[in-house]
Amino acid sequence: MTELLTWVFAALFLLVIIAWYLSYTAARLDRLHVRLGGTLAALDARLVRRAEAAVELAHSGLLDGATALLLATAAGESLEAPSEHGEAREQAESDLTEALDLTLTPAVVTSLRESPHGQDLVDRLASACTRVELARRFHNDAVTDVRRVRRKWTIRMFHLAGHTPLPSTVEFDDEVPAPLAT
Repeated sequence: MTELLTWVFAALFLLVIIAWYLSYTAARLDRLHVRLGGTLAALDARLVRRAEAAVELAHSGLLDGATALLLATAAGESLEAPSEHGEAREQAESDLTEALDLTLTPAVVTSLRESPHGQDLVDRLASACTRVELARRFHNDAVTDVRRVRRKWTIRMFHLAGHTPLPSTVEFDDEVPAPLAT
């Protein structure tokens, strides 16, 4: 009888350990998904801030008409892009980066920095561009972490991720234009 009780307690102990592990793993996965949501929200906020800084620069009157129009159009398309990340949003953000790169030549940035208002606008835009680059990296790191954890056999076997779709990285050109980086 005592041998049977020993086996029963050993089996119960093993089940408790397995249940604790699955609970811990599910909670960890949930925390990673929450972190992923936070990084995506931060990225969205940084993208909006960059587009707003570009619009503000375009409407400042410090740029020539064609440059201001090109920059305002790209920034407007970025602001009007769908809020969910996908091909259209990534293309709009890449287009804004390209417009910044084309319009903010070293000569233009130098002339903007000559006035206090222009210096402030350039500094805000440079800061926003750098923050977009960092936010995208943080988000993609979070996606990598979630994918790594979701590849584990225990998560797949016990469906600990539920019906949550597998996240994907956000890929677009976000390089800070060289004249702004200095």
